[in-house]
Amino acid sequence: MKNIPETRMAIVAVSRDCFPKALSIGRREAVVKQCAEKSIEIIEIERVIENELDATAVLKELQEKKVNSLVLYLGNFGPEGPTTIVAQQFEGPVMLVAAAEESGDNLIGGRGDAYCGMLNASYNCGLRKVKAYIPEYPVGTPVEVASMIGDFCPIARTINGLKGLKVFTFGPRPQDFLACNAPIKPLFDLGIEVMENSELDLYDIYKSAEGAPEITGIAQSMAEELGKGNTYPDLLNKLAQFELALLRFFQENIGASQYGIFANKCWPSFEKFFGFTPCYVNARLAGQGIPVSCEVDIYGAVSEYMATCATEKPATLLDINNTVPQDMFEKNATVAKEYTLTDLFMGFHCGNTNSACMKGGALKYQLIMHRLMEPGKDPDITRGTYEGVIKDGPITLFRLQSTADTQLRSYLAEGEVLNIDPKSFGSIGVFAIKEMGRFYRHVLIEGKFPHHAAIAFGHAAKSLFESLKLCDVPWIGVNQPKNTLYKTENPFG
Repeated sequence: MKNIPETRMAIVAVSRDCFPKALSIGRREAVVKQCAEKSIEIIEIERVIENELDATAVLKELQEKKVNSLVLYLGNFGPEGPTTIVAQQFEGPVMLVAAAEESGDNLIGGRGDAYCGMLNASYNCGLRKVKAYIPEYPVGTPVEVASMIGDFCPIARTINGLKGLKVFTFGPRPQDFLACNAPIKPLFDLGIEVMENSELDLYDIYKSAEGAPEITGIAQSMAEELGKGNTYPDLLNKLAQFELALLRFFQENIGASQYGIFANKCWPSFEKFFGFTPCYVNARLAGQGIPVSCEVDIYGAVSEYMATCATEKPATLLDINNTVPQDMFEKNATVAKEYTLTDLFMGFHCGNTNSACMKGGALKYQLIMHRLMEPGKDPDITRGTYEGVIKDGPITLFRLQSTADTQLRSYLAEGEVLNIDPKSFGSIGVFAIKEMGRFYRHVLIEGKFPHHAAIAFGHAAKSLFESLKLCDVPWIGVNQPKNTLYKTENPFG
C-alpha cells in the first residue's frame, strides 16, 4: 500500500559495565533469531551501548542505516543514562523491553537483573521527557520479546505516519456540520501539517486536468474494478479526471511532508459545478492509503489514516447512523449470536468505502442529494457514489478528535460487521459492538464526539491505544463490559 511508512526497525542491546556484555549480546541474538522465525524484519545493531560514546556511535549508525523505529533491549540491567540518551535523540518511535532470566541453574554468572533495570530506564525516560513504548509486561524470553516487537510494528508505523503527514483540505467546513469544525492546533502539536484550500482551488485543478492522457488509463482501471457494477460508463472519464487532479495536487504540494490525505467539501455546490459526486474516487484513493474524508472532516481523515497505518488496509469514514429495527434483529437472531439489539447499529455513508471492503458495490446516485437537487428527474449530477453492503468481519470503531479548547480525545471499540442485509442505500453495514448502547451514551455522547467514525477493517484497538498514548492523548474512551460502570452512568439504573 502506498502513502504509509515502511518500517525500518532496529534492535540495540544495552549493558551495564558491571554485568557481562556477552549476556546482552547472546540474548539479543536470540531475540533476532525469533524475529526471523516470526517473519518480523529487524536490523541487528552489533554495537552494545555501555556508555555515552557507544550511544553517540549507535545513533550515527541508526541514521546511516535509515532506521525509523528502535527497540532498546535490556539484555542485563543496562546503563540508564546512555540508554535514555539514545531514546531521547532518536527521531522515531522507541520501545523499551527487557530480558527475563532463562534458568534457575544460572543465577550467579548468568543473572542479568533486567527486571530491575527497566525501572531505572523508565524513570530516566521521565526525567528526559521521553515518550517510549513499554509493553504491558515488558520483560520476557526471546520468543516473548519477539512477539512484543511484532506488536510494536503497527504502533511505530502509525507514529511515523503522523509525524510525516499533511492534510489537504478543500472548502470551508460546512455550517450544518459544526462537529467538523474542531480546532486544528493539536494536529500541529503532533507534527501534522494542514494546507487549507478553497472550493475554487479544487475546481481549478479539476479543470486543469481536462484532456490529460492519463485519464483513459484511470477510467479503464475503474471499469475493471467495477465490473458488473459499472452502471454509468459515461461518467468514468469525469471521475478519472477528478482522481488525476487530486493525485497531481498531492505530488505537487506534499512539500516537506512524506504522506498526504484529504478532507474535502463534497456537497451541495460540488455537484452543481463538477457534475457528479466524488464518493467513488474517495473510495479508490483509500485503497492507495490516501483517505479522503467527507464534509471537510479533518479529524475524520486523520483517524482514517491512523487506522490505515495500524492495519495496512483501507479504512473508511462512516456515520454512526441508525438503529437496527426489532423485526430485522429477530429475523437474524442466529447471525446476531450473543449480541443484544442495542449492541447493533448501522454504519453508513454515501459511497466512500473501498471495493476491497465491500461485497460487490456499484456506481449509483446519492439518493438524499437527488431529492434536493434533481427532484422528479433522472439522476445526473448526483451520480458517482459507490454503494453496497460492507463485508462482514472484524472491525475497530475509532476516532481522534479535538475539543473546543484544543484538548485531544479519542475512543476505541472492537466489534464486527454482521452478515445481515441492511436493506438500505449507500455504503452500509450492520455493526455489532458489545455494550454499544452504553458506549454510545457514556463515551460518544458524553464525550461530545461527532457522528463520523473511522472504521479499521480488523481488530486494531491494541496498537491504536498505544499510539494514542505516545501522542499524549489524555482521554481515551473504551466500551466497558456489562458490570463495569462508566463515571457518568447512573448506578441505580
